[in-house]
Amino acid sequence: MTFFYTIKFSRLKKYVIVVSIFLLALVFIILKGNQNLMVFSTGDQPRALSKGNTDSNNISLTFNITWGDTILEPILDQLKKHGVTATFFLLGEWAEHHPHLVELIDQEGHEIGMLGYRYKSYLELDNPNIINDLNKAKDIFNKLGFTDIKILRTPSGHLNEDVLSTVVNQGYDVIQWDINPNDWETPGVEQIVDHVMSTTDNGSIILLHASDSATQTKEALEIILPGLKEKGFEFTTISKLISQADTKTEAIE
Repeated sequence: MTFFYTIKFSRLKKYVIVVSIFLLALVFIILKGNQNLMVFSTGDQPRALSKGNTDSNNISLTFNITWGDTILEPILDQLKKHGVTATFFLLGEWAEHHPHLVELIDQEGHEIGMLGYRYKSYLELDNPNIINDLNKAKDIFNKLGFTDIKILRTPSGHLNEDVLSTVVNQGYDVIQWDINPNDWETPGVEQIVDHVMSTTDNGSIILLHASDSATQTKEALEIILPGLKEKGFEFTTISKLISQADTKTEAIE
């Protein structure tokens, strides 16, 4: 009888040890995963903001700038004419060489986000080099007086889960889009206008460009800006869009 209880106790002890190890491992995995979650995430994967609250008529107009200095000012003139505030995602290398244009964007009341420093896909970089690129861009913007930039769009929008986790762990909110007429390819003013006007809805994030390749964008804006206002949409910055509830996010694979 004594032998029987000894065997049972030994098995019970082993069972308790195995269960304890399992629970500790589970807690570690959960905590580790939470470190990689973005503020937009509602599940167990990192997320990127692709759209605002679909119950609100607020939309965000965003521009990427990577090179050139002739297209920006005509675009700023159109935004001013129609009373529209936008968000500009700037390449650090471009900002370094055009500080007066960065200041002009800010003076016009627009929001500034980052595109990293050098326009190279983060899918082609390992994590240390991604962090190095982010820090180099941050240093440039800090020197220009922009010390609180927290929104970032990766070069070409290229992402996977590992890249997104790396960027998020550096303190940035990653911004994608849901409307992209590929204006930098100059498909024609009418095509740019038709794409934006027909696909924009509540909470949309529109991607346009203010680099020198986007030669048709200014003319397209002359129609798009008043047209979207006539449809009842209100333009706001990405940061304000983020602050609204029920934003749409994308899981990155």
